[in-house]
Amino acid sequence: MTSSNCALVPSVGRSLANSSTGVRDQSKRIAVTWYPGWHGTDFPPAKISWDKYTTVMYAFAATTPETSVISLEDSDKKLLPQFVKIAHDNDVNAILCIGGWTGSQYFSTALATADNRTTFTKAVLNLVTTYNLDGIDFDWEYPNKQGVGCNTLSPNDSANFLSFLQELREQPAGQDLILSAAVTITPFVGADGSPMDDVSDFAQVLNYIEIMEYDVWGSWDSSVGPNAPLNDTCAPAAYQDGSAVSAVKAWTSVHFPANQLVLGVASYGYSFYVPQSAAITSNGLAAYPAFNASRQPSGDKWDDPAGVDQCGNPTTVGGIFNFWGLVDGGFLKRDGTAANGIKYRYDNCSQTPYVYNPSSQVMVSYDDANSFAAKGRFINHMQLKGFAMWEAGSDYNDILLDSIRKAI
Repeated sequence: MTSSNCALVPSVGRSLANSSTGVRDQSKRIAVTWYPGWHGTDFPPAKISWDKYTTVMYAFAATTPETSVISLEDSDKKLLPQFVKIAHDNDVNAILCIGGWTGSQYFSTALATADNRTTFTKAVLNLVTTYNLDGIDFDWEYPNKQGVGCNTLSPNDSANFLSFLQELREQPAGQDLILSAAVTITPFVGADGSPMDDVSDFAQVLNYIEIMEYDVWGSWDSSVGPNAPLNDTCAPAAYQDGSAVSAVKAWTSVHFPANQLVLGVASYGYSFYVPQSAAITSNGLAAYPAFNASRQPSGDKWDDPAGVDQCGNPTTVGGIFNFWGLVDGGFLKRDGTAANGIKYRYDNCSQTPYVYNPSSQVMVSYDDANSFAAKGRFINHMQLKGFAMWEAGSDYNDILLDSIRKAI
């Protein structure tokens, strides 16, 4: 633990939400996770390790073509009240996250005009009242930058987002809400299509932002790389796609305070089909090996199936292994270390591991207890606000969660 004014205290979020200081109180560390409602059957809210978090975010409500309507699935309308009650019984903040990869399609339209922003503000506050929420997390993927492929876009997205947040914060019901945003490893994109050079006004209305420092490498690349690298400045130039180190530098350089930055951490990894000839060298597993994208391996039982997305585009299986899925899949032992017959490599630059099954020729880039501890130490060193883990049900016996908490 660090000094007491930075201690990771389970009740700090609730006290912030109910105080009059609002966004200006940034003195406490927080421990955050997202809870996807679609896993409610396999992983009901009661299974969350509530005593180890300050804040849990329910994912997702979605934007719609009708600005006054923010959509929840029928199952979410039933599960969300249970989630909020359990959170409050444990003195944990209950936050609703709006957006996500598939739910951000109409953010741009909803915030495009002053009238739309007022309408959307009312819709957000109606959700807060209806479900007794402590705050709202905005996961817009992404302002003035395409996400899923068919999002509405405008050069003024980031400016409109700020205007909306200012209006929401000015409302009596919004003054003491916890307002946050899940963001990429680079700052919001401005009207010219480049990252903004000053985002300090966002820091005045948001309690914090969660840097989604994962999905840096995946099946969209030509080689296997780290899903969530802590550092990439030590990697060969061709493999410097972003990291926690570069992300924190990017956001603080445009005037977002470090003590309002929450580092997003991943309790899952991506699979790749890598022939043995490319995967194994005389020194062990190869770094950045090429893979066969046409043979994308399926992940665990929570993996997304192949199909067609909301934009009408065909999709392959996701290839995602949750940490527990790596145990179930025989890659890891129950203590989170590599299983017998599985080859393992820990990359000292990215501070992330890889496992490889020579029989199936499947390699997985993921995070383990060592990499979570390294990120915890980084949070301390950079004096960040805390961590946010995607997702609550991905861990195995809290191996990752306990590691990062112990490091902090």
